[in-house]
Amino acid sequence: MTNWLAAVWAAALFALAGCQPAPPPAFQATDITGATFARDFRLTDHTGRQRTLADFRGKVVAVFFGYTHCPDVCPTTLADFAAALKLLGPDAARVQVIFVTLDPQRDTPEILRQFVPAFNPGFLGMYTDPDTLAQLAKEYKVVYQKTSVKAADDYLIDHSAGTYIYDPRGHLRLLVPYGSAPEAIAHDLKILLSRA
Repeated sequence: MTNWLAAVWAAALFALAGCQPAPPPAFQATDITGATFARDFRLTDHTGRQRTLADFRGKVVAVFFGYTHCPDVCPTTLADFAAALKLLGPDAARVQVIFVTLDPQRDTPEILRQFVPAFNPGFLGMYTDPDTLAQLAKEYKVVYQKTSVKAADDYLIDHSAGTYIYDPRGHLRLLVPYGSAPEAIAHDLKILLSRA
């Protein structure tokens, strides 16, 4: 009788274990699922087309704020994402990388059109006017400020350096810190793509 009760108890525990929710995915980046900021954008891409997050539904979307005159962080981040997409193979077509300029004074559509797709032809450079940019930066918790100003068109911009990642349903999921290896980025993108 005791053995029978033990067997029933073990079977019940096994059945309950099957009802447990799956463990959360092991992302390399910071998981910010459920964040109530960075909800959407309305920007013009370097081809002149108005864009919102909904335009990319079905894709994983990476949004990075920077500027084309940036000496290190911005080109490095774009290069790292370009390398990550190469690691994805055919799945790279399901990822959209967006570069939002923090320097609308110098980053004209023509400059964005030359700079951003040089890293990957599918990458999009986006811009807006300074006032809208300031509001968008607040929504995305991005800080930026001109520094080392030598002339009206000769300066640097200190800025936040993380990349926001949305899943294919348009939900904000990750904050990728600057300097993340392409392998780590690709790892997280694969998880989000696999759960689409």
